[in-house]
Amino acid sequence: MDYEVRGFARASDGTRLFYGTRGRGAPVLLLDGIGCDGWAWNHIQPHLAANHRVVHTHFRGHGRSGAPVDPNAIDVGTLADDAVAVANAVGLDKLAIIGHSMGTQVALEMYRRIPARVRALVLICGSFGRITHTFHGNDLLSRALPRLIEQVRKNRGFARALWGRLPPQLSWRIAGWLGEIDGAALDVRDFEKYVEHLSDIDLDLYLTMLQSAGEHSAEDLLAQVHVPTLVVAAEKDTFTPVPVVRAVADGIAGSHYVELSGATHSAPIERAAVITQEIDSFFQSIGWVGRMSQV
Repeated sequence: MDYEVRGFARASDGTRLFYGTRGRGAPVLLLDGIGCDGWAWNHIQPHLAANHRVVHTHFRGHGRSGAPVDPNAIDVGTLADDAVAVANAVGLDKLAIIGHSMGTQVALEMYRRIPARVRALVLICGSFGRITHTFHGNDLLSRALPRLIEQVRKNRGFARALWGRLPPQLSWRIAGWLGEIDGAALDVRDFEKYVEHLSDIDLDLYLTMLQSAGEHSAEDLLAQVHVPTLVVAAEKDTFTPVPVVRAVADGIAGSHYVELSGATHSAPIERAAVITQEIDSFFQSIGWVGRMSQV
């Protein structure tokens, strides 16, 4: 993504946290899913920056952010603390938060920490938690992860070599065949960028962070969310199936729910125009747009 300003914040344990900003207006913070460092926002950030000050940060161990100083500090709560540290460094006294996938969990935990500063939430293809227990509608991933992490740690060199050589074109074809992406809507070049970013992340960190996110839950918080909230689901999402996303909307009083027909978990890339239209309408309805709303 293109940024006008780049910088680093410091987490409580000293980890360097990258952020970039673009645009002017009512502030918006973008939160990625696990394994991403801006991929999901490539077609959305430029549009939002026309009317907002858009801030994007990389999770610890992702992209330009540093590896965790405390290797055990990779849970969702820590990621939320990191995002608050970035918001503080950039000077966001009020902000709207847009999260995709695991970014939904981080967004909810940010709200738990700084509710008075959050103007609105946009939660895209995400759950309130326990994501490894609902992947493809079952808990197979949560049961497989401990063994997989054990094997990766026993064979670090081999795992690193294999992980770093993920073939993007083949991965794209397999993902399309399995229905994990909409091959007709998702350009292979966009998918190649995702695979490149993913393969740069330490595999042990990725799997352990995924396991931690799978055990996290903010379900108790939903009834306490008292800001305008837009929840977006994708009809063919196998990572966070529609009933999982719908439960988030049902748990937040007054939330606005949108379901994207035919879209998958990669909806921010596949249906960027539709999502930006929904976000624009949502922000306009609450007056969170343009320079007059900037704080």
